[in-house]
Amino acid sequence: MQKRLSIILFLVVNFAYAQKKPLDHTVYDTWESVGLKQLSNNGSWAMYGVLQQEGDAQLYLNNLKTNAKLTIPRGMNAQFSNDSKFAVFSIRPFNKDIRQAKIKKKKPEEMPKDSLGIANLTTNTITKVARVKSFKFPEEGSGVMAYLTEKPDTAKRVTKPADNKDSAMDFIADEPAGKGKTEEGTDLVVKNLITGADQTFKFVTDYAISKDGKLIVYTCSGSKKDKTAPQGVFLLNTEKGTSKTLIKGKGSFKNFAFDEESEHLAFVGEQSPEKQEIKNYNVYYNSLTLDTAQTIVDFDMPGLPAKWSVNGDGKVTFSKDGKKLFFGISPVKSPKDTTIVDFEVAKVDVWNYKDDYLQPMQLKNVDRDGKKSYLSVIDVYSSDPKVIPLTDLTVPDASLIAEGNADAVLATTDFGHRIESQWSGSTAKDYYLVDTKNGQRKKIIAELNGYAMSSPGGNYVLYFDRKNGNWYTYNVSTSKVTALTESLDVKFVDEDNDVPNLPSAYGIATWTADDKAVILNDRYDLWSFSPDGKSAPKNITAGFGRANKITFRYERVLPENRSERNVDSKFVKSNEVIWLNAFNNVTKENGFYRTNVGAVKAPEMMVMAKYKYSNLAKAKDAETYIYDKANYVESPNVYVTTDFKTETKLTNTNQQQQNYNWGTAELVKWTTPKGYQAEGILYKPENFDPNKKYPMIAYFYEKLTDGLYNYQAPAPTPSRLNISFFVSNGYLVFAPDIRYESGHPGQSAVEYINSGVESLKKNSWVDGTKIGIQGQSWGGYQVAYLITQNNMYAAAWAGAPVVNMTSAYGGIRWETGMNRQFQYEKTQSRIGATLWEKPELYIENSPLFMFPKVNTPVVVMANDADGAVPWYQGIEMFTGLRRLGKPVWMLNYNGEAHNLVQRQNRKDIQIREQQFFDHYLKGAKAPVWMTSGIPATEKGKTWGFKLTDEKP
Repeated sequence: MQKRLSIILFLVVNFAYAQKKPLDHTVYDTWESVGLKQLSNNGSWAMYGVLQQEGDAQLYLNNLKTNAKLTIPRGMNAQFSNDSKFAVFSIRPFNKDIRQAKIKKKKPEEMPKDSLGIANLTTNTITKVARVKSFKFPEEGSGVMAYLTEKPDTAKRVTKPADNKDSAMDFIADEPAGKGKTEEGTDLVVKNLITGADQTFKFVTDYAISKDGKLIVYTCSGSKKDKTAPQGVFLLNTEKGTSKTLIKGKGSFKNFAFDEESEHLAFVGEQSPEKQEIKNYNVYYNSLTLDTAQTIVDFDMPGLPAKWSVNGDGKVTFSKDGKKLFFGISPVKSPKDTTIVDFEVAKVDVWNYKDDYLQPMQLKNVDRDGKKSYLSVIDVYSSDPKVIPLTDLTVPDASLIAEGNADAVLATTDFGHRIESQWSGSTAKDYYLVDTKNGQRKKIIAELNGYAMSSPGGNYVLYFDRKNGNWYTYNVSTSKVTALTESLDVKFVDEDNDVPNLPSAYGIATWTADDKAVILNDRYDLWSFSPDGKSAPKNITAGFGRANKITFRYERVLPENRSERNVDSKFVKSNEVIWLNAFNNVTKENGFYRTNVGAVKAPEMMVMAKYKYSNLAKAKDAETYIYDKANYVESPNVYVTTDFKTETKLTNTNQQQQNYNWGTAELVKWTTPKGYQAEGILYKPENFDPNKKYPMIAYFYEKLTDGLYNYQAPAPTPSRLNISFFVSNGYLVFAPDIRYESGHPGQSAVEYINSGVESLKKNSWVDGTKIGIQGQSWGGYQVAYLITQNNMYAAAWAGAPVVNMTSAYGGIRWETGMNRQFQYEKTQSRIGATLWEKPELYIENSPLFMFPKVNTPVVVMANDADGAVPWYQGIEMFTGLRRLGKPVWMLNYNGEAHNLVQRQNRKDIQIREQQFFDHYLKGAKAPVWMTSGIPATEKGKTWGFKLTDEKP
């Protein structure tokens, strides 16, 4: 009887599976993901978005106490007010309207514009304002906000009770967008959220709101049509509703900065003649006691280097105590020589072996370097103020210490070491303390291969030295260097490092208050160190992580700008309970733990399961938490909880998934020929039948098994395998981990990938004659290498592969302008020597030299704007195999990057990839693009997707 019931149940389940459709290429656009989510400060409201790949998003507001719910179609970029009484968000135009505008080639000013939504969380009403560029809330103040419109006098508002229907939020159509001059400003509206009263200011181009919301600074452009229109910079007192003129007249003013107490203001600006090419920027300053803004730094300010001036692009910042003002300076630019006739002069790049950076890198960064500013400071209260340059061309970078309150900044430079980046990929750096009173420099760390940072309180500089894998502190007041980790047996650097370079650190978690302790990560656990070395290190997770192969990492649960601890959330209290993200390296389970940062004990498990948990956030003033949860089967959804014993699911994404044959993900293990223990992920169709034989595609890069519980949304991917799509369509997908031996990356791929495939072929349900491989970039290289070793694969797909390391070695990564040598000597390509030192390794690992052995049909993707792998590598692969009479195709998506960016191209490659594998692994008909190709005369007219009876 029991056996009969089992048979009936098996038949019922299989019948249910049989009713489900395989995924097709039409499902992508409306497939959902979770967007921005947050909690109100009081924990009463949750706000979260559900996005579509190419459709209209939905924003939701949930009252967690009353279960009231507001739905805002197309809501984005949401933010709660500090008092938790309001929420503000952008409302995007309908996706279909944006599409139509693009089809009609509308100009930018004619495109559909965002609207503004304001939700009153007390009355559950929503106000909409059409055509809004931006909005701003004060960080801590309440009751006021400001927004800038796209065009004056076009926004029309309506307030209605929210009823979760789009029609309840309709507003009167705004006037058509005009072709007004872009340099003219628009309406700035300052709204009192309590009374609903508005103040409108005309022709505003930029604005900023103080931390407490009591002051708003804005700049007006004036209008050519209205001679009475305001021009200049103005300061609004939002409590009194009064404005004062800080600067009168036309000019460019920007980079507004209030001090911590919202009592002082600074910004940069210029009032040079309009046709003057090089503008003369000043730094302006105002306080509540001053009626107008004063020029605090100009071109002849004492201390300013000769032929240097204020940089208009430089950030302006007050120290937290308000005593110092930091700003940027730069060398004065030379005006364009108008005597040069463009067509009569040569256009040439001169490469010099003494250049710090290669010409392509210089050219790539011309715009950035042209705007580069160099940090300087001025004492706001000095009776004899002068500019103190803190950086210059040789020491160009600096960071503030103790939010600018310290007597020095931490400056760094790689000057004199830059050429070595060509083969190392990085540079050694020198670090200085630069006195903010006189600009004097004190070198504290020389030629550091690693990185350094100041402690939150400014008492120490913490740094990591890759050469010996240890952490150190430098005491700012005593100059004493303390070794933190070198006496411990535990490593604080990557234990699995398999590139021919020094291993990287596991990083820093946080500091405790007053710089009493710094928390560092080892592979699994968190350690507390006294920065002065006077107390012994403490493993605050008590070795629980290492004993159980669980990696713990500090989880910052408060938004950085909302933390009560300090502005940047750089430290925790000495006895604070902190949250830890936990990952089990054996089972791949994920979850959250918590522990007291001052204790030494096993952390307390809050939740741990066969899911991917992410983006944990806490309400500022309540024990309410929000997070995402997903696995391969369950689409990501938003949950809230107060104790992690019970949880409330707020979203129910991708309900349509239940109509499709989905799949499962499981961890598989095997032993490689050399005796290494290996693992990978095996994805099976939901309707998997062990009595059938399935084709299989191996997809790989380096290590992928940590993503066992990741959700794989069906999407037109940049060029990686669309796993869920192929699984739904009756394929097994195998994703093996690979560990590499320096000097032999190709054979390392053979060792792990081929042995993993052979292990799975022992199962009767794997069709060993119908196995394909797919990889992109480094994965594409490994595909190209594998097909030269044997004929075990029926089809192969290589995206952006390197096939000739000897020619790729000296090339350029055009997206950065960097030379490619470092990749082979130090990083991913893992040769570990120069081409001249070990040419045999470059040849051994180059598939090109073994192409006569290839019998596997292969498609190559190589795009002509690839900035990472030279696309001529794909050409070498295609032309070499073509010359040898091998079945090979190449896709060049014009103007595309290393990974496809344009969605239409992503959709195109998905179709071609399915047709290719379906033909060779399922026996389906071949498409025209594979059999007879697409002549150049038909480019853009036909895509060759039609299936034929012809053979490729």
